[in-house]
Amino acid sequence: MPEGRVQRRLAAILAADVAGYTRLMGRDEVGTLDALKEIRAGLIDPKIAEHKGRIFKTTGDGVLAEFPSVVNAVACAVAMQRAMSDRNADLSEDRKIQFRIGINLGDVIVEDDDLFGDGVNVAARLEGIAPVGGVMVSGTVRDHLGNRLDVQFDDNGEQILKNIERPVRAYAVRLDGPGANTTSPTSLSDKPSIALLPFVNMSDDRQQDYFADGITENVITGLSRFRDLFVIASNSTFAYKGKATKIQDASRELGARYILEGSVQRSKDRVRVTAQLIDGKTGRHLWAERYDRGIDDIFAVQDDVTERIIGSLATAHGGRLLKAWQERPELAGTRNFQALDYFVRGMEAIDRNTKEGNQHARELFLKAGELDPKFGKAFAKVAWTHMMDVVDGFSENPESSLADALRYANLAIERDDADAWGHYALAGHCLFCGQYEPAIGAFHRAFDLNPNDADILMDYGYCLSCAGRTTEGLDAAQKALRLNPRYPEWYVQQLGQIYYDSRQYHEAVTALRSLKTIDTVYRWLYLAASHAALGNMIEAREAVERIKQMDPSATIVSRTGPQMTPYKNPGDLEHLRENLRKAGLPE
Repeated sequence: MPEGRVQRRLAAILAADVAGYTRLMGRDEVGTLDALKEIRAGLIDPKIAEHKGRIFKTTGDGVLAEFPSVVNAVACAVAMQRAMSDRNADLSEDRKIQFRIGINLGDVIVEDDDLFGDGVNVAARLEGIAPVGGVMVSGTVRDHLGNRLDVQFDDNGEQILKNIERPVRAYAVRLDGPGANTTSPTSLSDKPSIALLPFVNMSDDRQQDYFADGITENVITGLSRFRDLFVIASNSTFAYKGKATKIQDASRELGARYILEGSVQRSKDRVRVTAQLIDGKTGRHLWAERYDRGIDDIFAVQDDVTERIIGSLATAHGGRLLKAWQERPELAGTRNFQALDYFVRGMEAIDRNTKEGNQHARELFLKAGELDPKFGKAFAKVAWTHMMDVVDGFSENPESSLADALRYANLAIERDDADAWGHYALAGHCLFCGQYEPAIGAFHRAFDLNPNDADILMDYGYCLSCAGRTTEGLDAAQKALRLNPRYPEWYVQQLGQIYYDSRQYHEAVTALRSLKTIDTVYRWLYLAASHAALGNMIEAREAVERIKQMDPSATIVSRTGPQMTPYKNPGDLEHLRENLRKAGLPE
């Protein structure tokens, strides 16, 4: 059809599909088909009609429907899932039929009674990532819906969807009420979730921003050590720094029930800290406190704020949290605010993902360690700067850099065995040296010390993928994205490799093409290989040309050595090299 005659319109699209359909059919083909016919005739079709919807396509186990508004589409989806939950309540697990539902608002192409285009495709992809028995909607749907329905959402952040050019913001509907049994991917059913917004610097001196940031970071670290809490990562919460934010909006966007906000005002040797804990669902203040202390008491203030949070949440969610606080081991981390200041500056520098930023970060972390020789976390980050030199091709002597990384990782553990990042750094070193089981063991030790660290979880997923356990690696990476919904771009870069390793090439291309600030050889290697695996030879060769621009001497051998691509199985390494050959990278 000529483009000028194509009929288009804006439509709310609902995609519903049966979860585990192949398994159900394999177990009882006739019974499953009969049950589906009954559900369609008695529940699905009537609900869609009741909400003014129109089914325009059916498959063996699903439907695509168009609605006149997002209000009708979401109301229909919620009604369908609640009705299905009631229907399944008395059935055994092997007889339950459960749906996933995705909803999008977008432009569609109309051809007779059928609809096509990205408006439809995004709805179908959202259905694929929805929880079983749940509903996932696009950010466009969420924005248009506003407060017109009595439902709440958990923000899952930007999602990389198969064959969709750009990441799509996704929200999971909270199906509260009788019979509801779904859990949003951003929440952990029985764990209270909390996000700490950056403490506001109320001093006239803007240099004190680092001091306020350090206090925020320390309280987050203190809370992250508790397994019975779901703590949003600082990468996500610091996106709100300097912005006027409504608490309910932050709660919804971050997928956190509770929000802590506060301010810091420092004057010579005195400091004033205010903090308040708010229920993001109701807007109710659970507690508020103001501290006027000497500068040397700042860490006691941080401990008190952490204890007050634990006490408040324990009251609402049971006594396990309070018991864990009372039985906590000696706290890890520094008690020197100048060391903490250098550390926060170093974290800002390392996030630039440049050779100069990495070197500057190392200098700042070393200064932090000099000021507090027991600050294990600072030495752990020194170890990581050496490993990043190797991975990103900054080091002229990779073996020497890895030796330095091991030295500082061991020093971090020696100085503070209770801090997770020393073990995390050791895990990274073991991985790059091909010691897979010791690496996984060190990751587990880090998890024991800090189960809420999304950075550790993302690198653990990378480690599992390199070790040939791609399914587990992808699961760990996706959990990291939920802990850190405003995740940094290096998460996406590593996710691109994990997708490639699991032979999900379309997803790998989408992830790696979405990067805006990271421009590394590592990124283009996996983009070239993914395009080659898909037969996109023009794009594959363009990626190789970019590699040559960045590293004129790049070859397959030089760029897929054991440190840069630490695969356990020779077949996985050959899988990468073969596709790079197809893409045109010289041997």
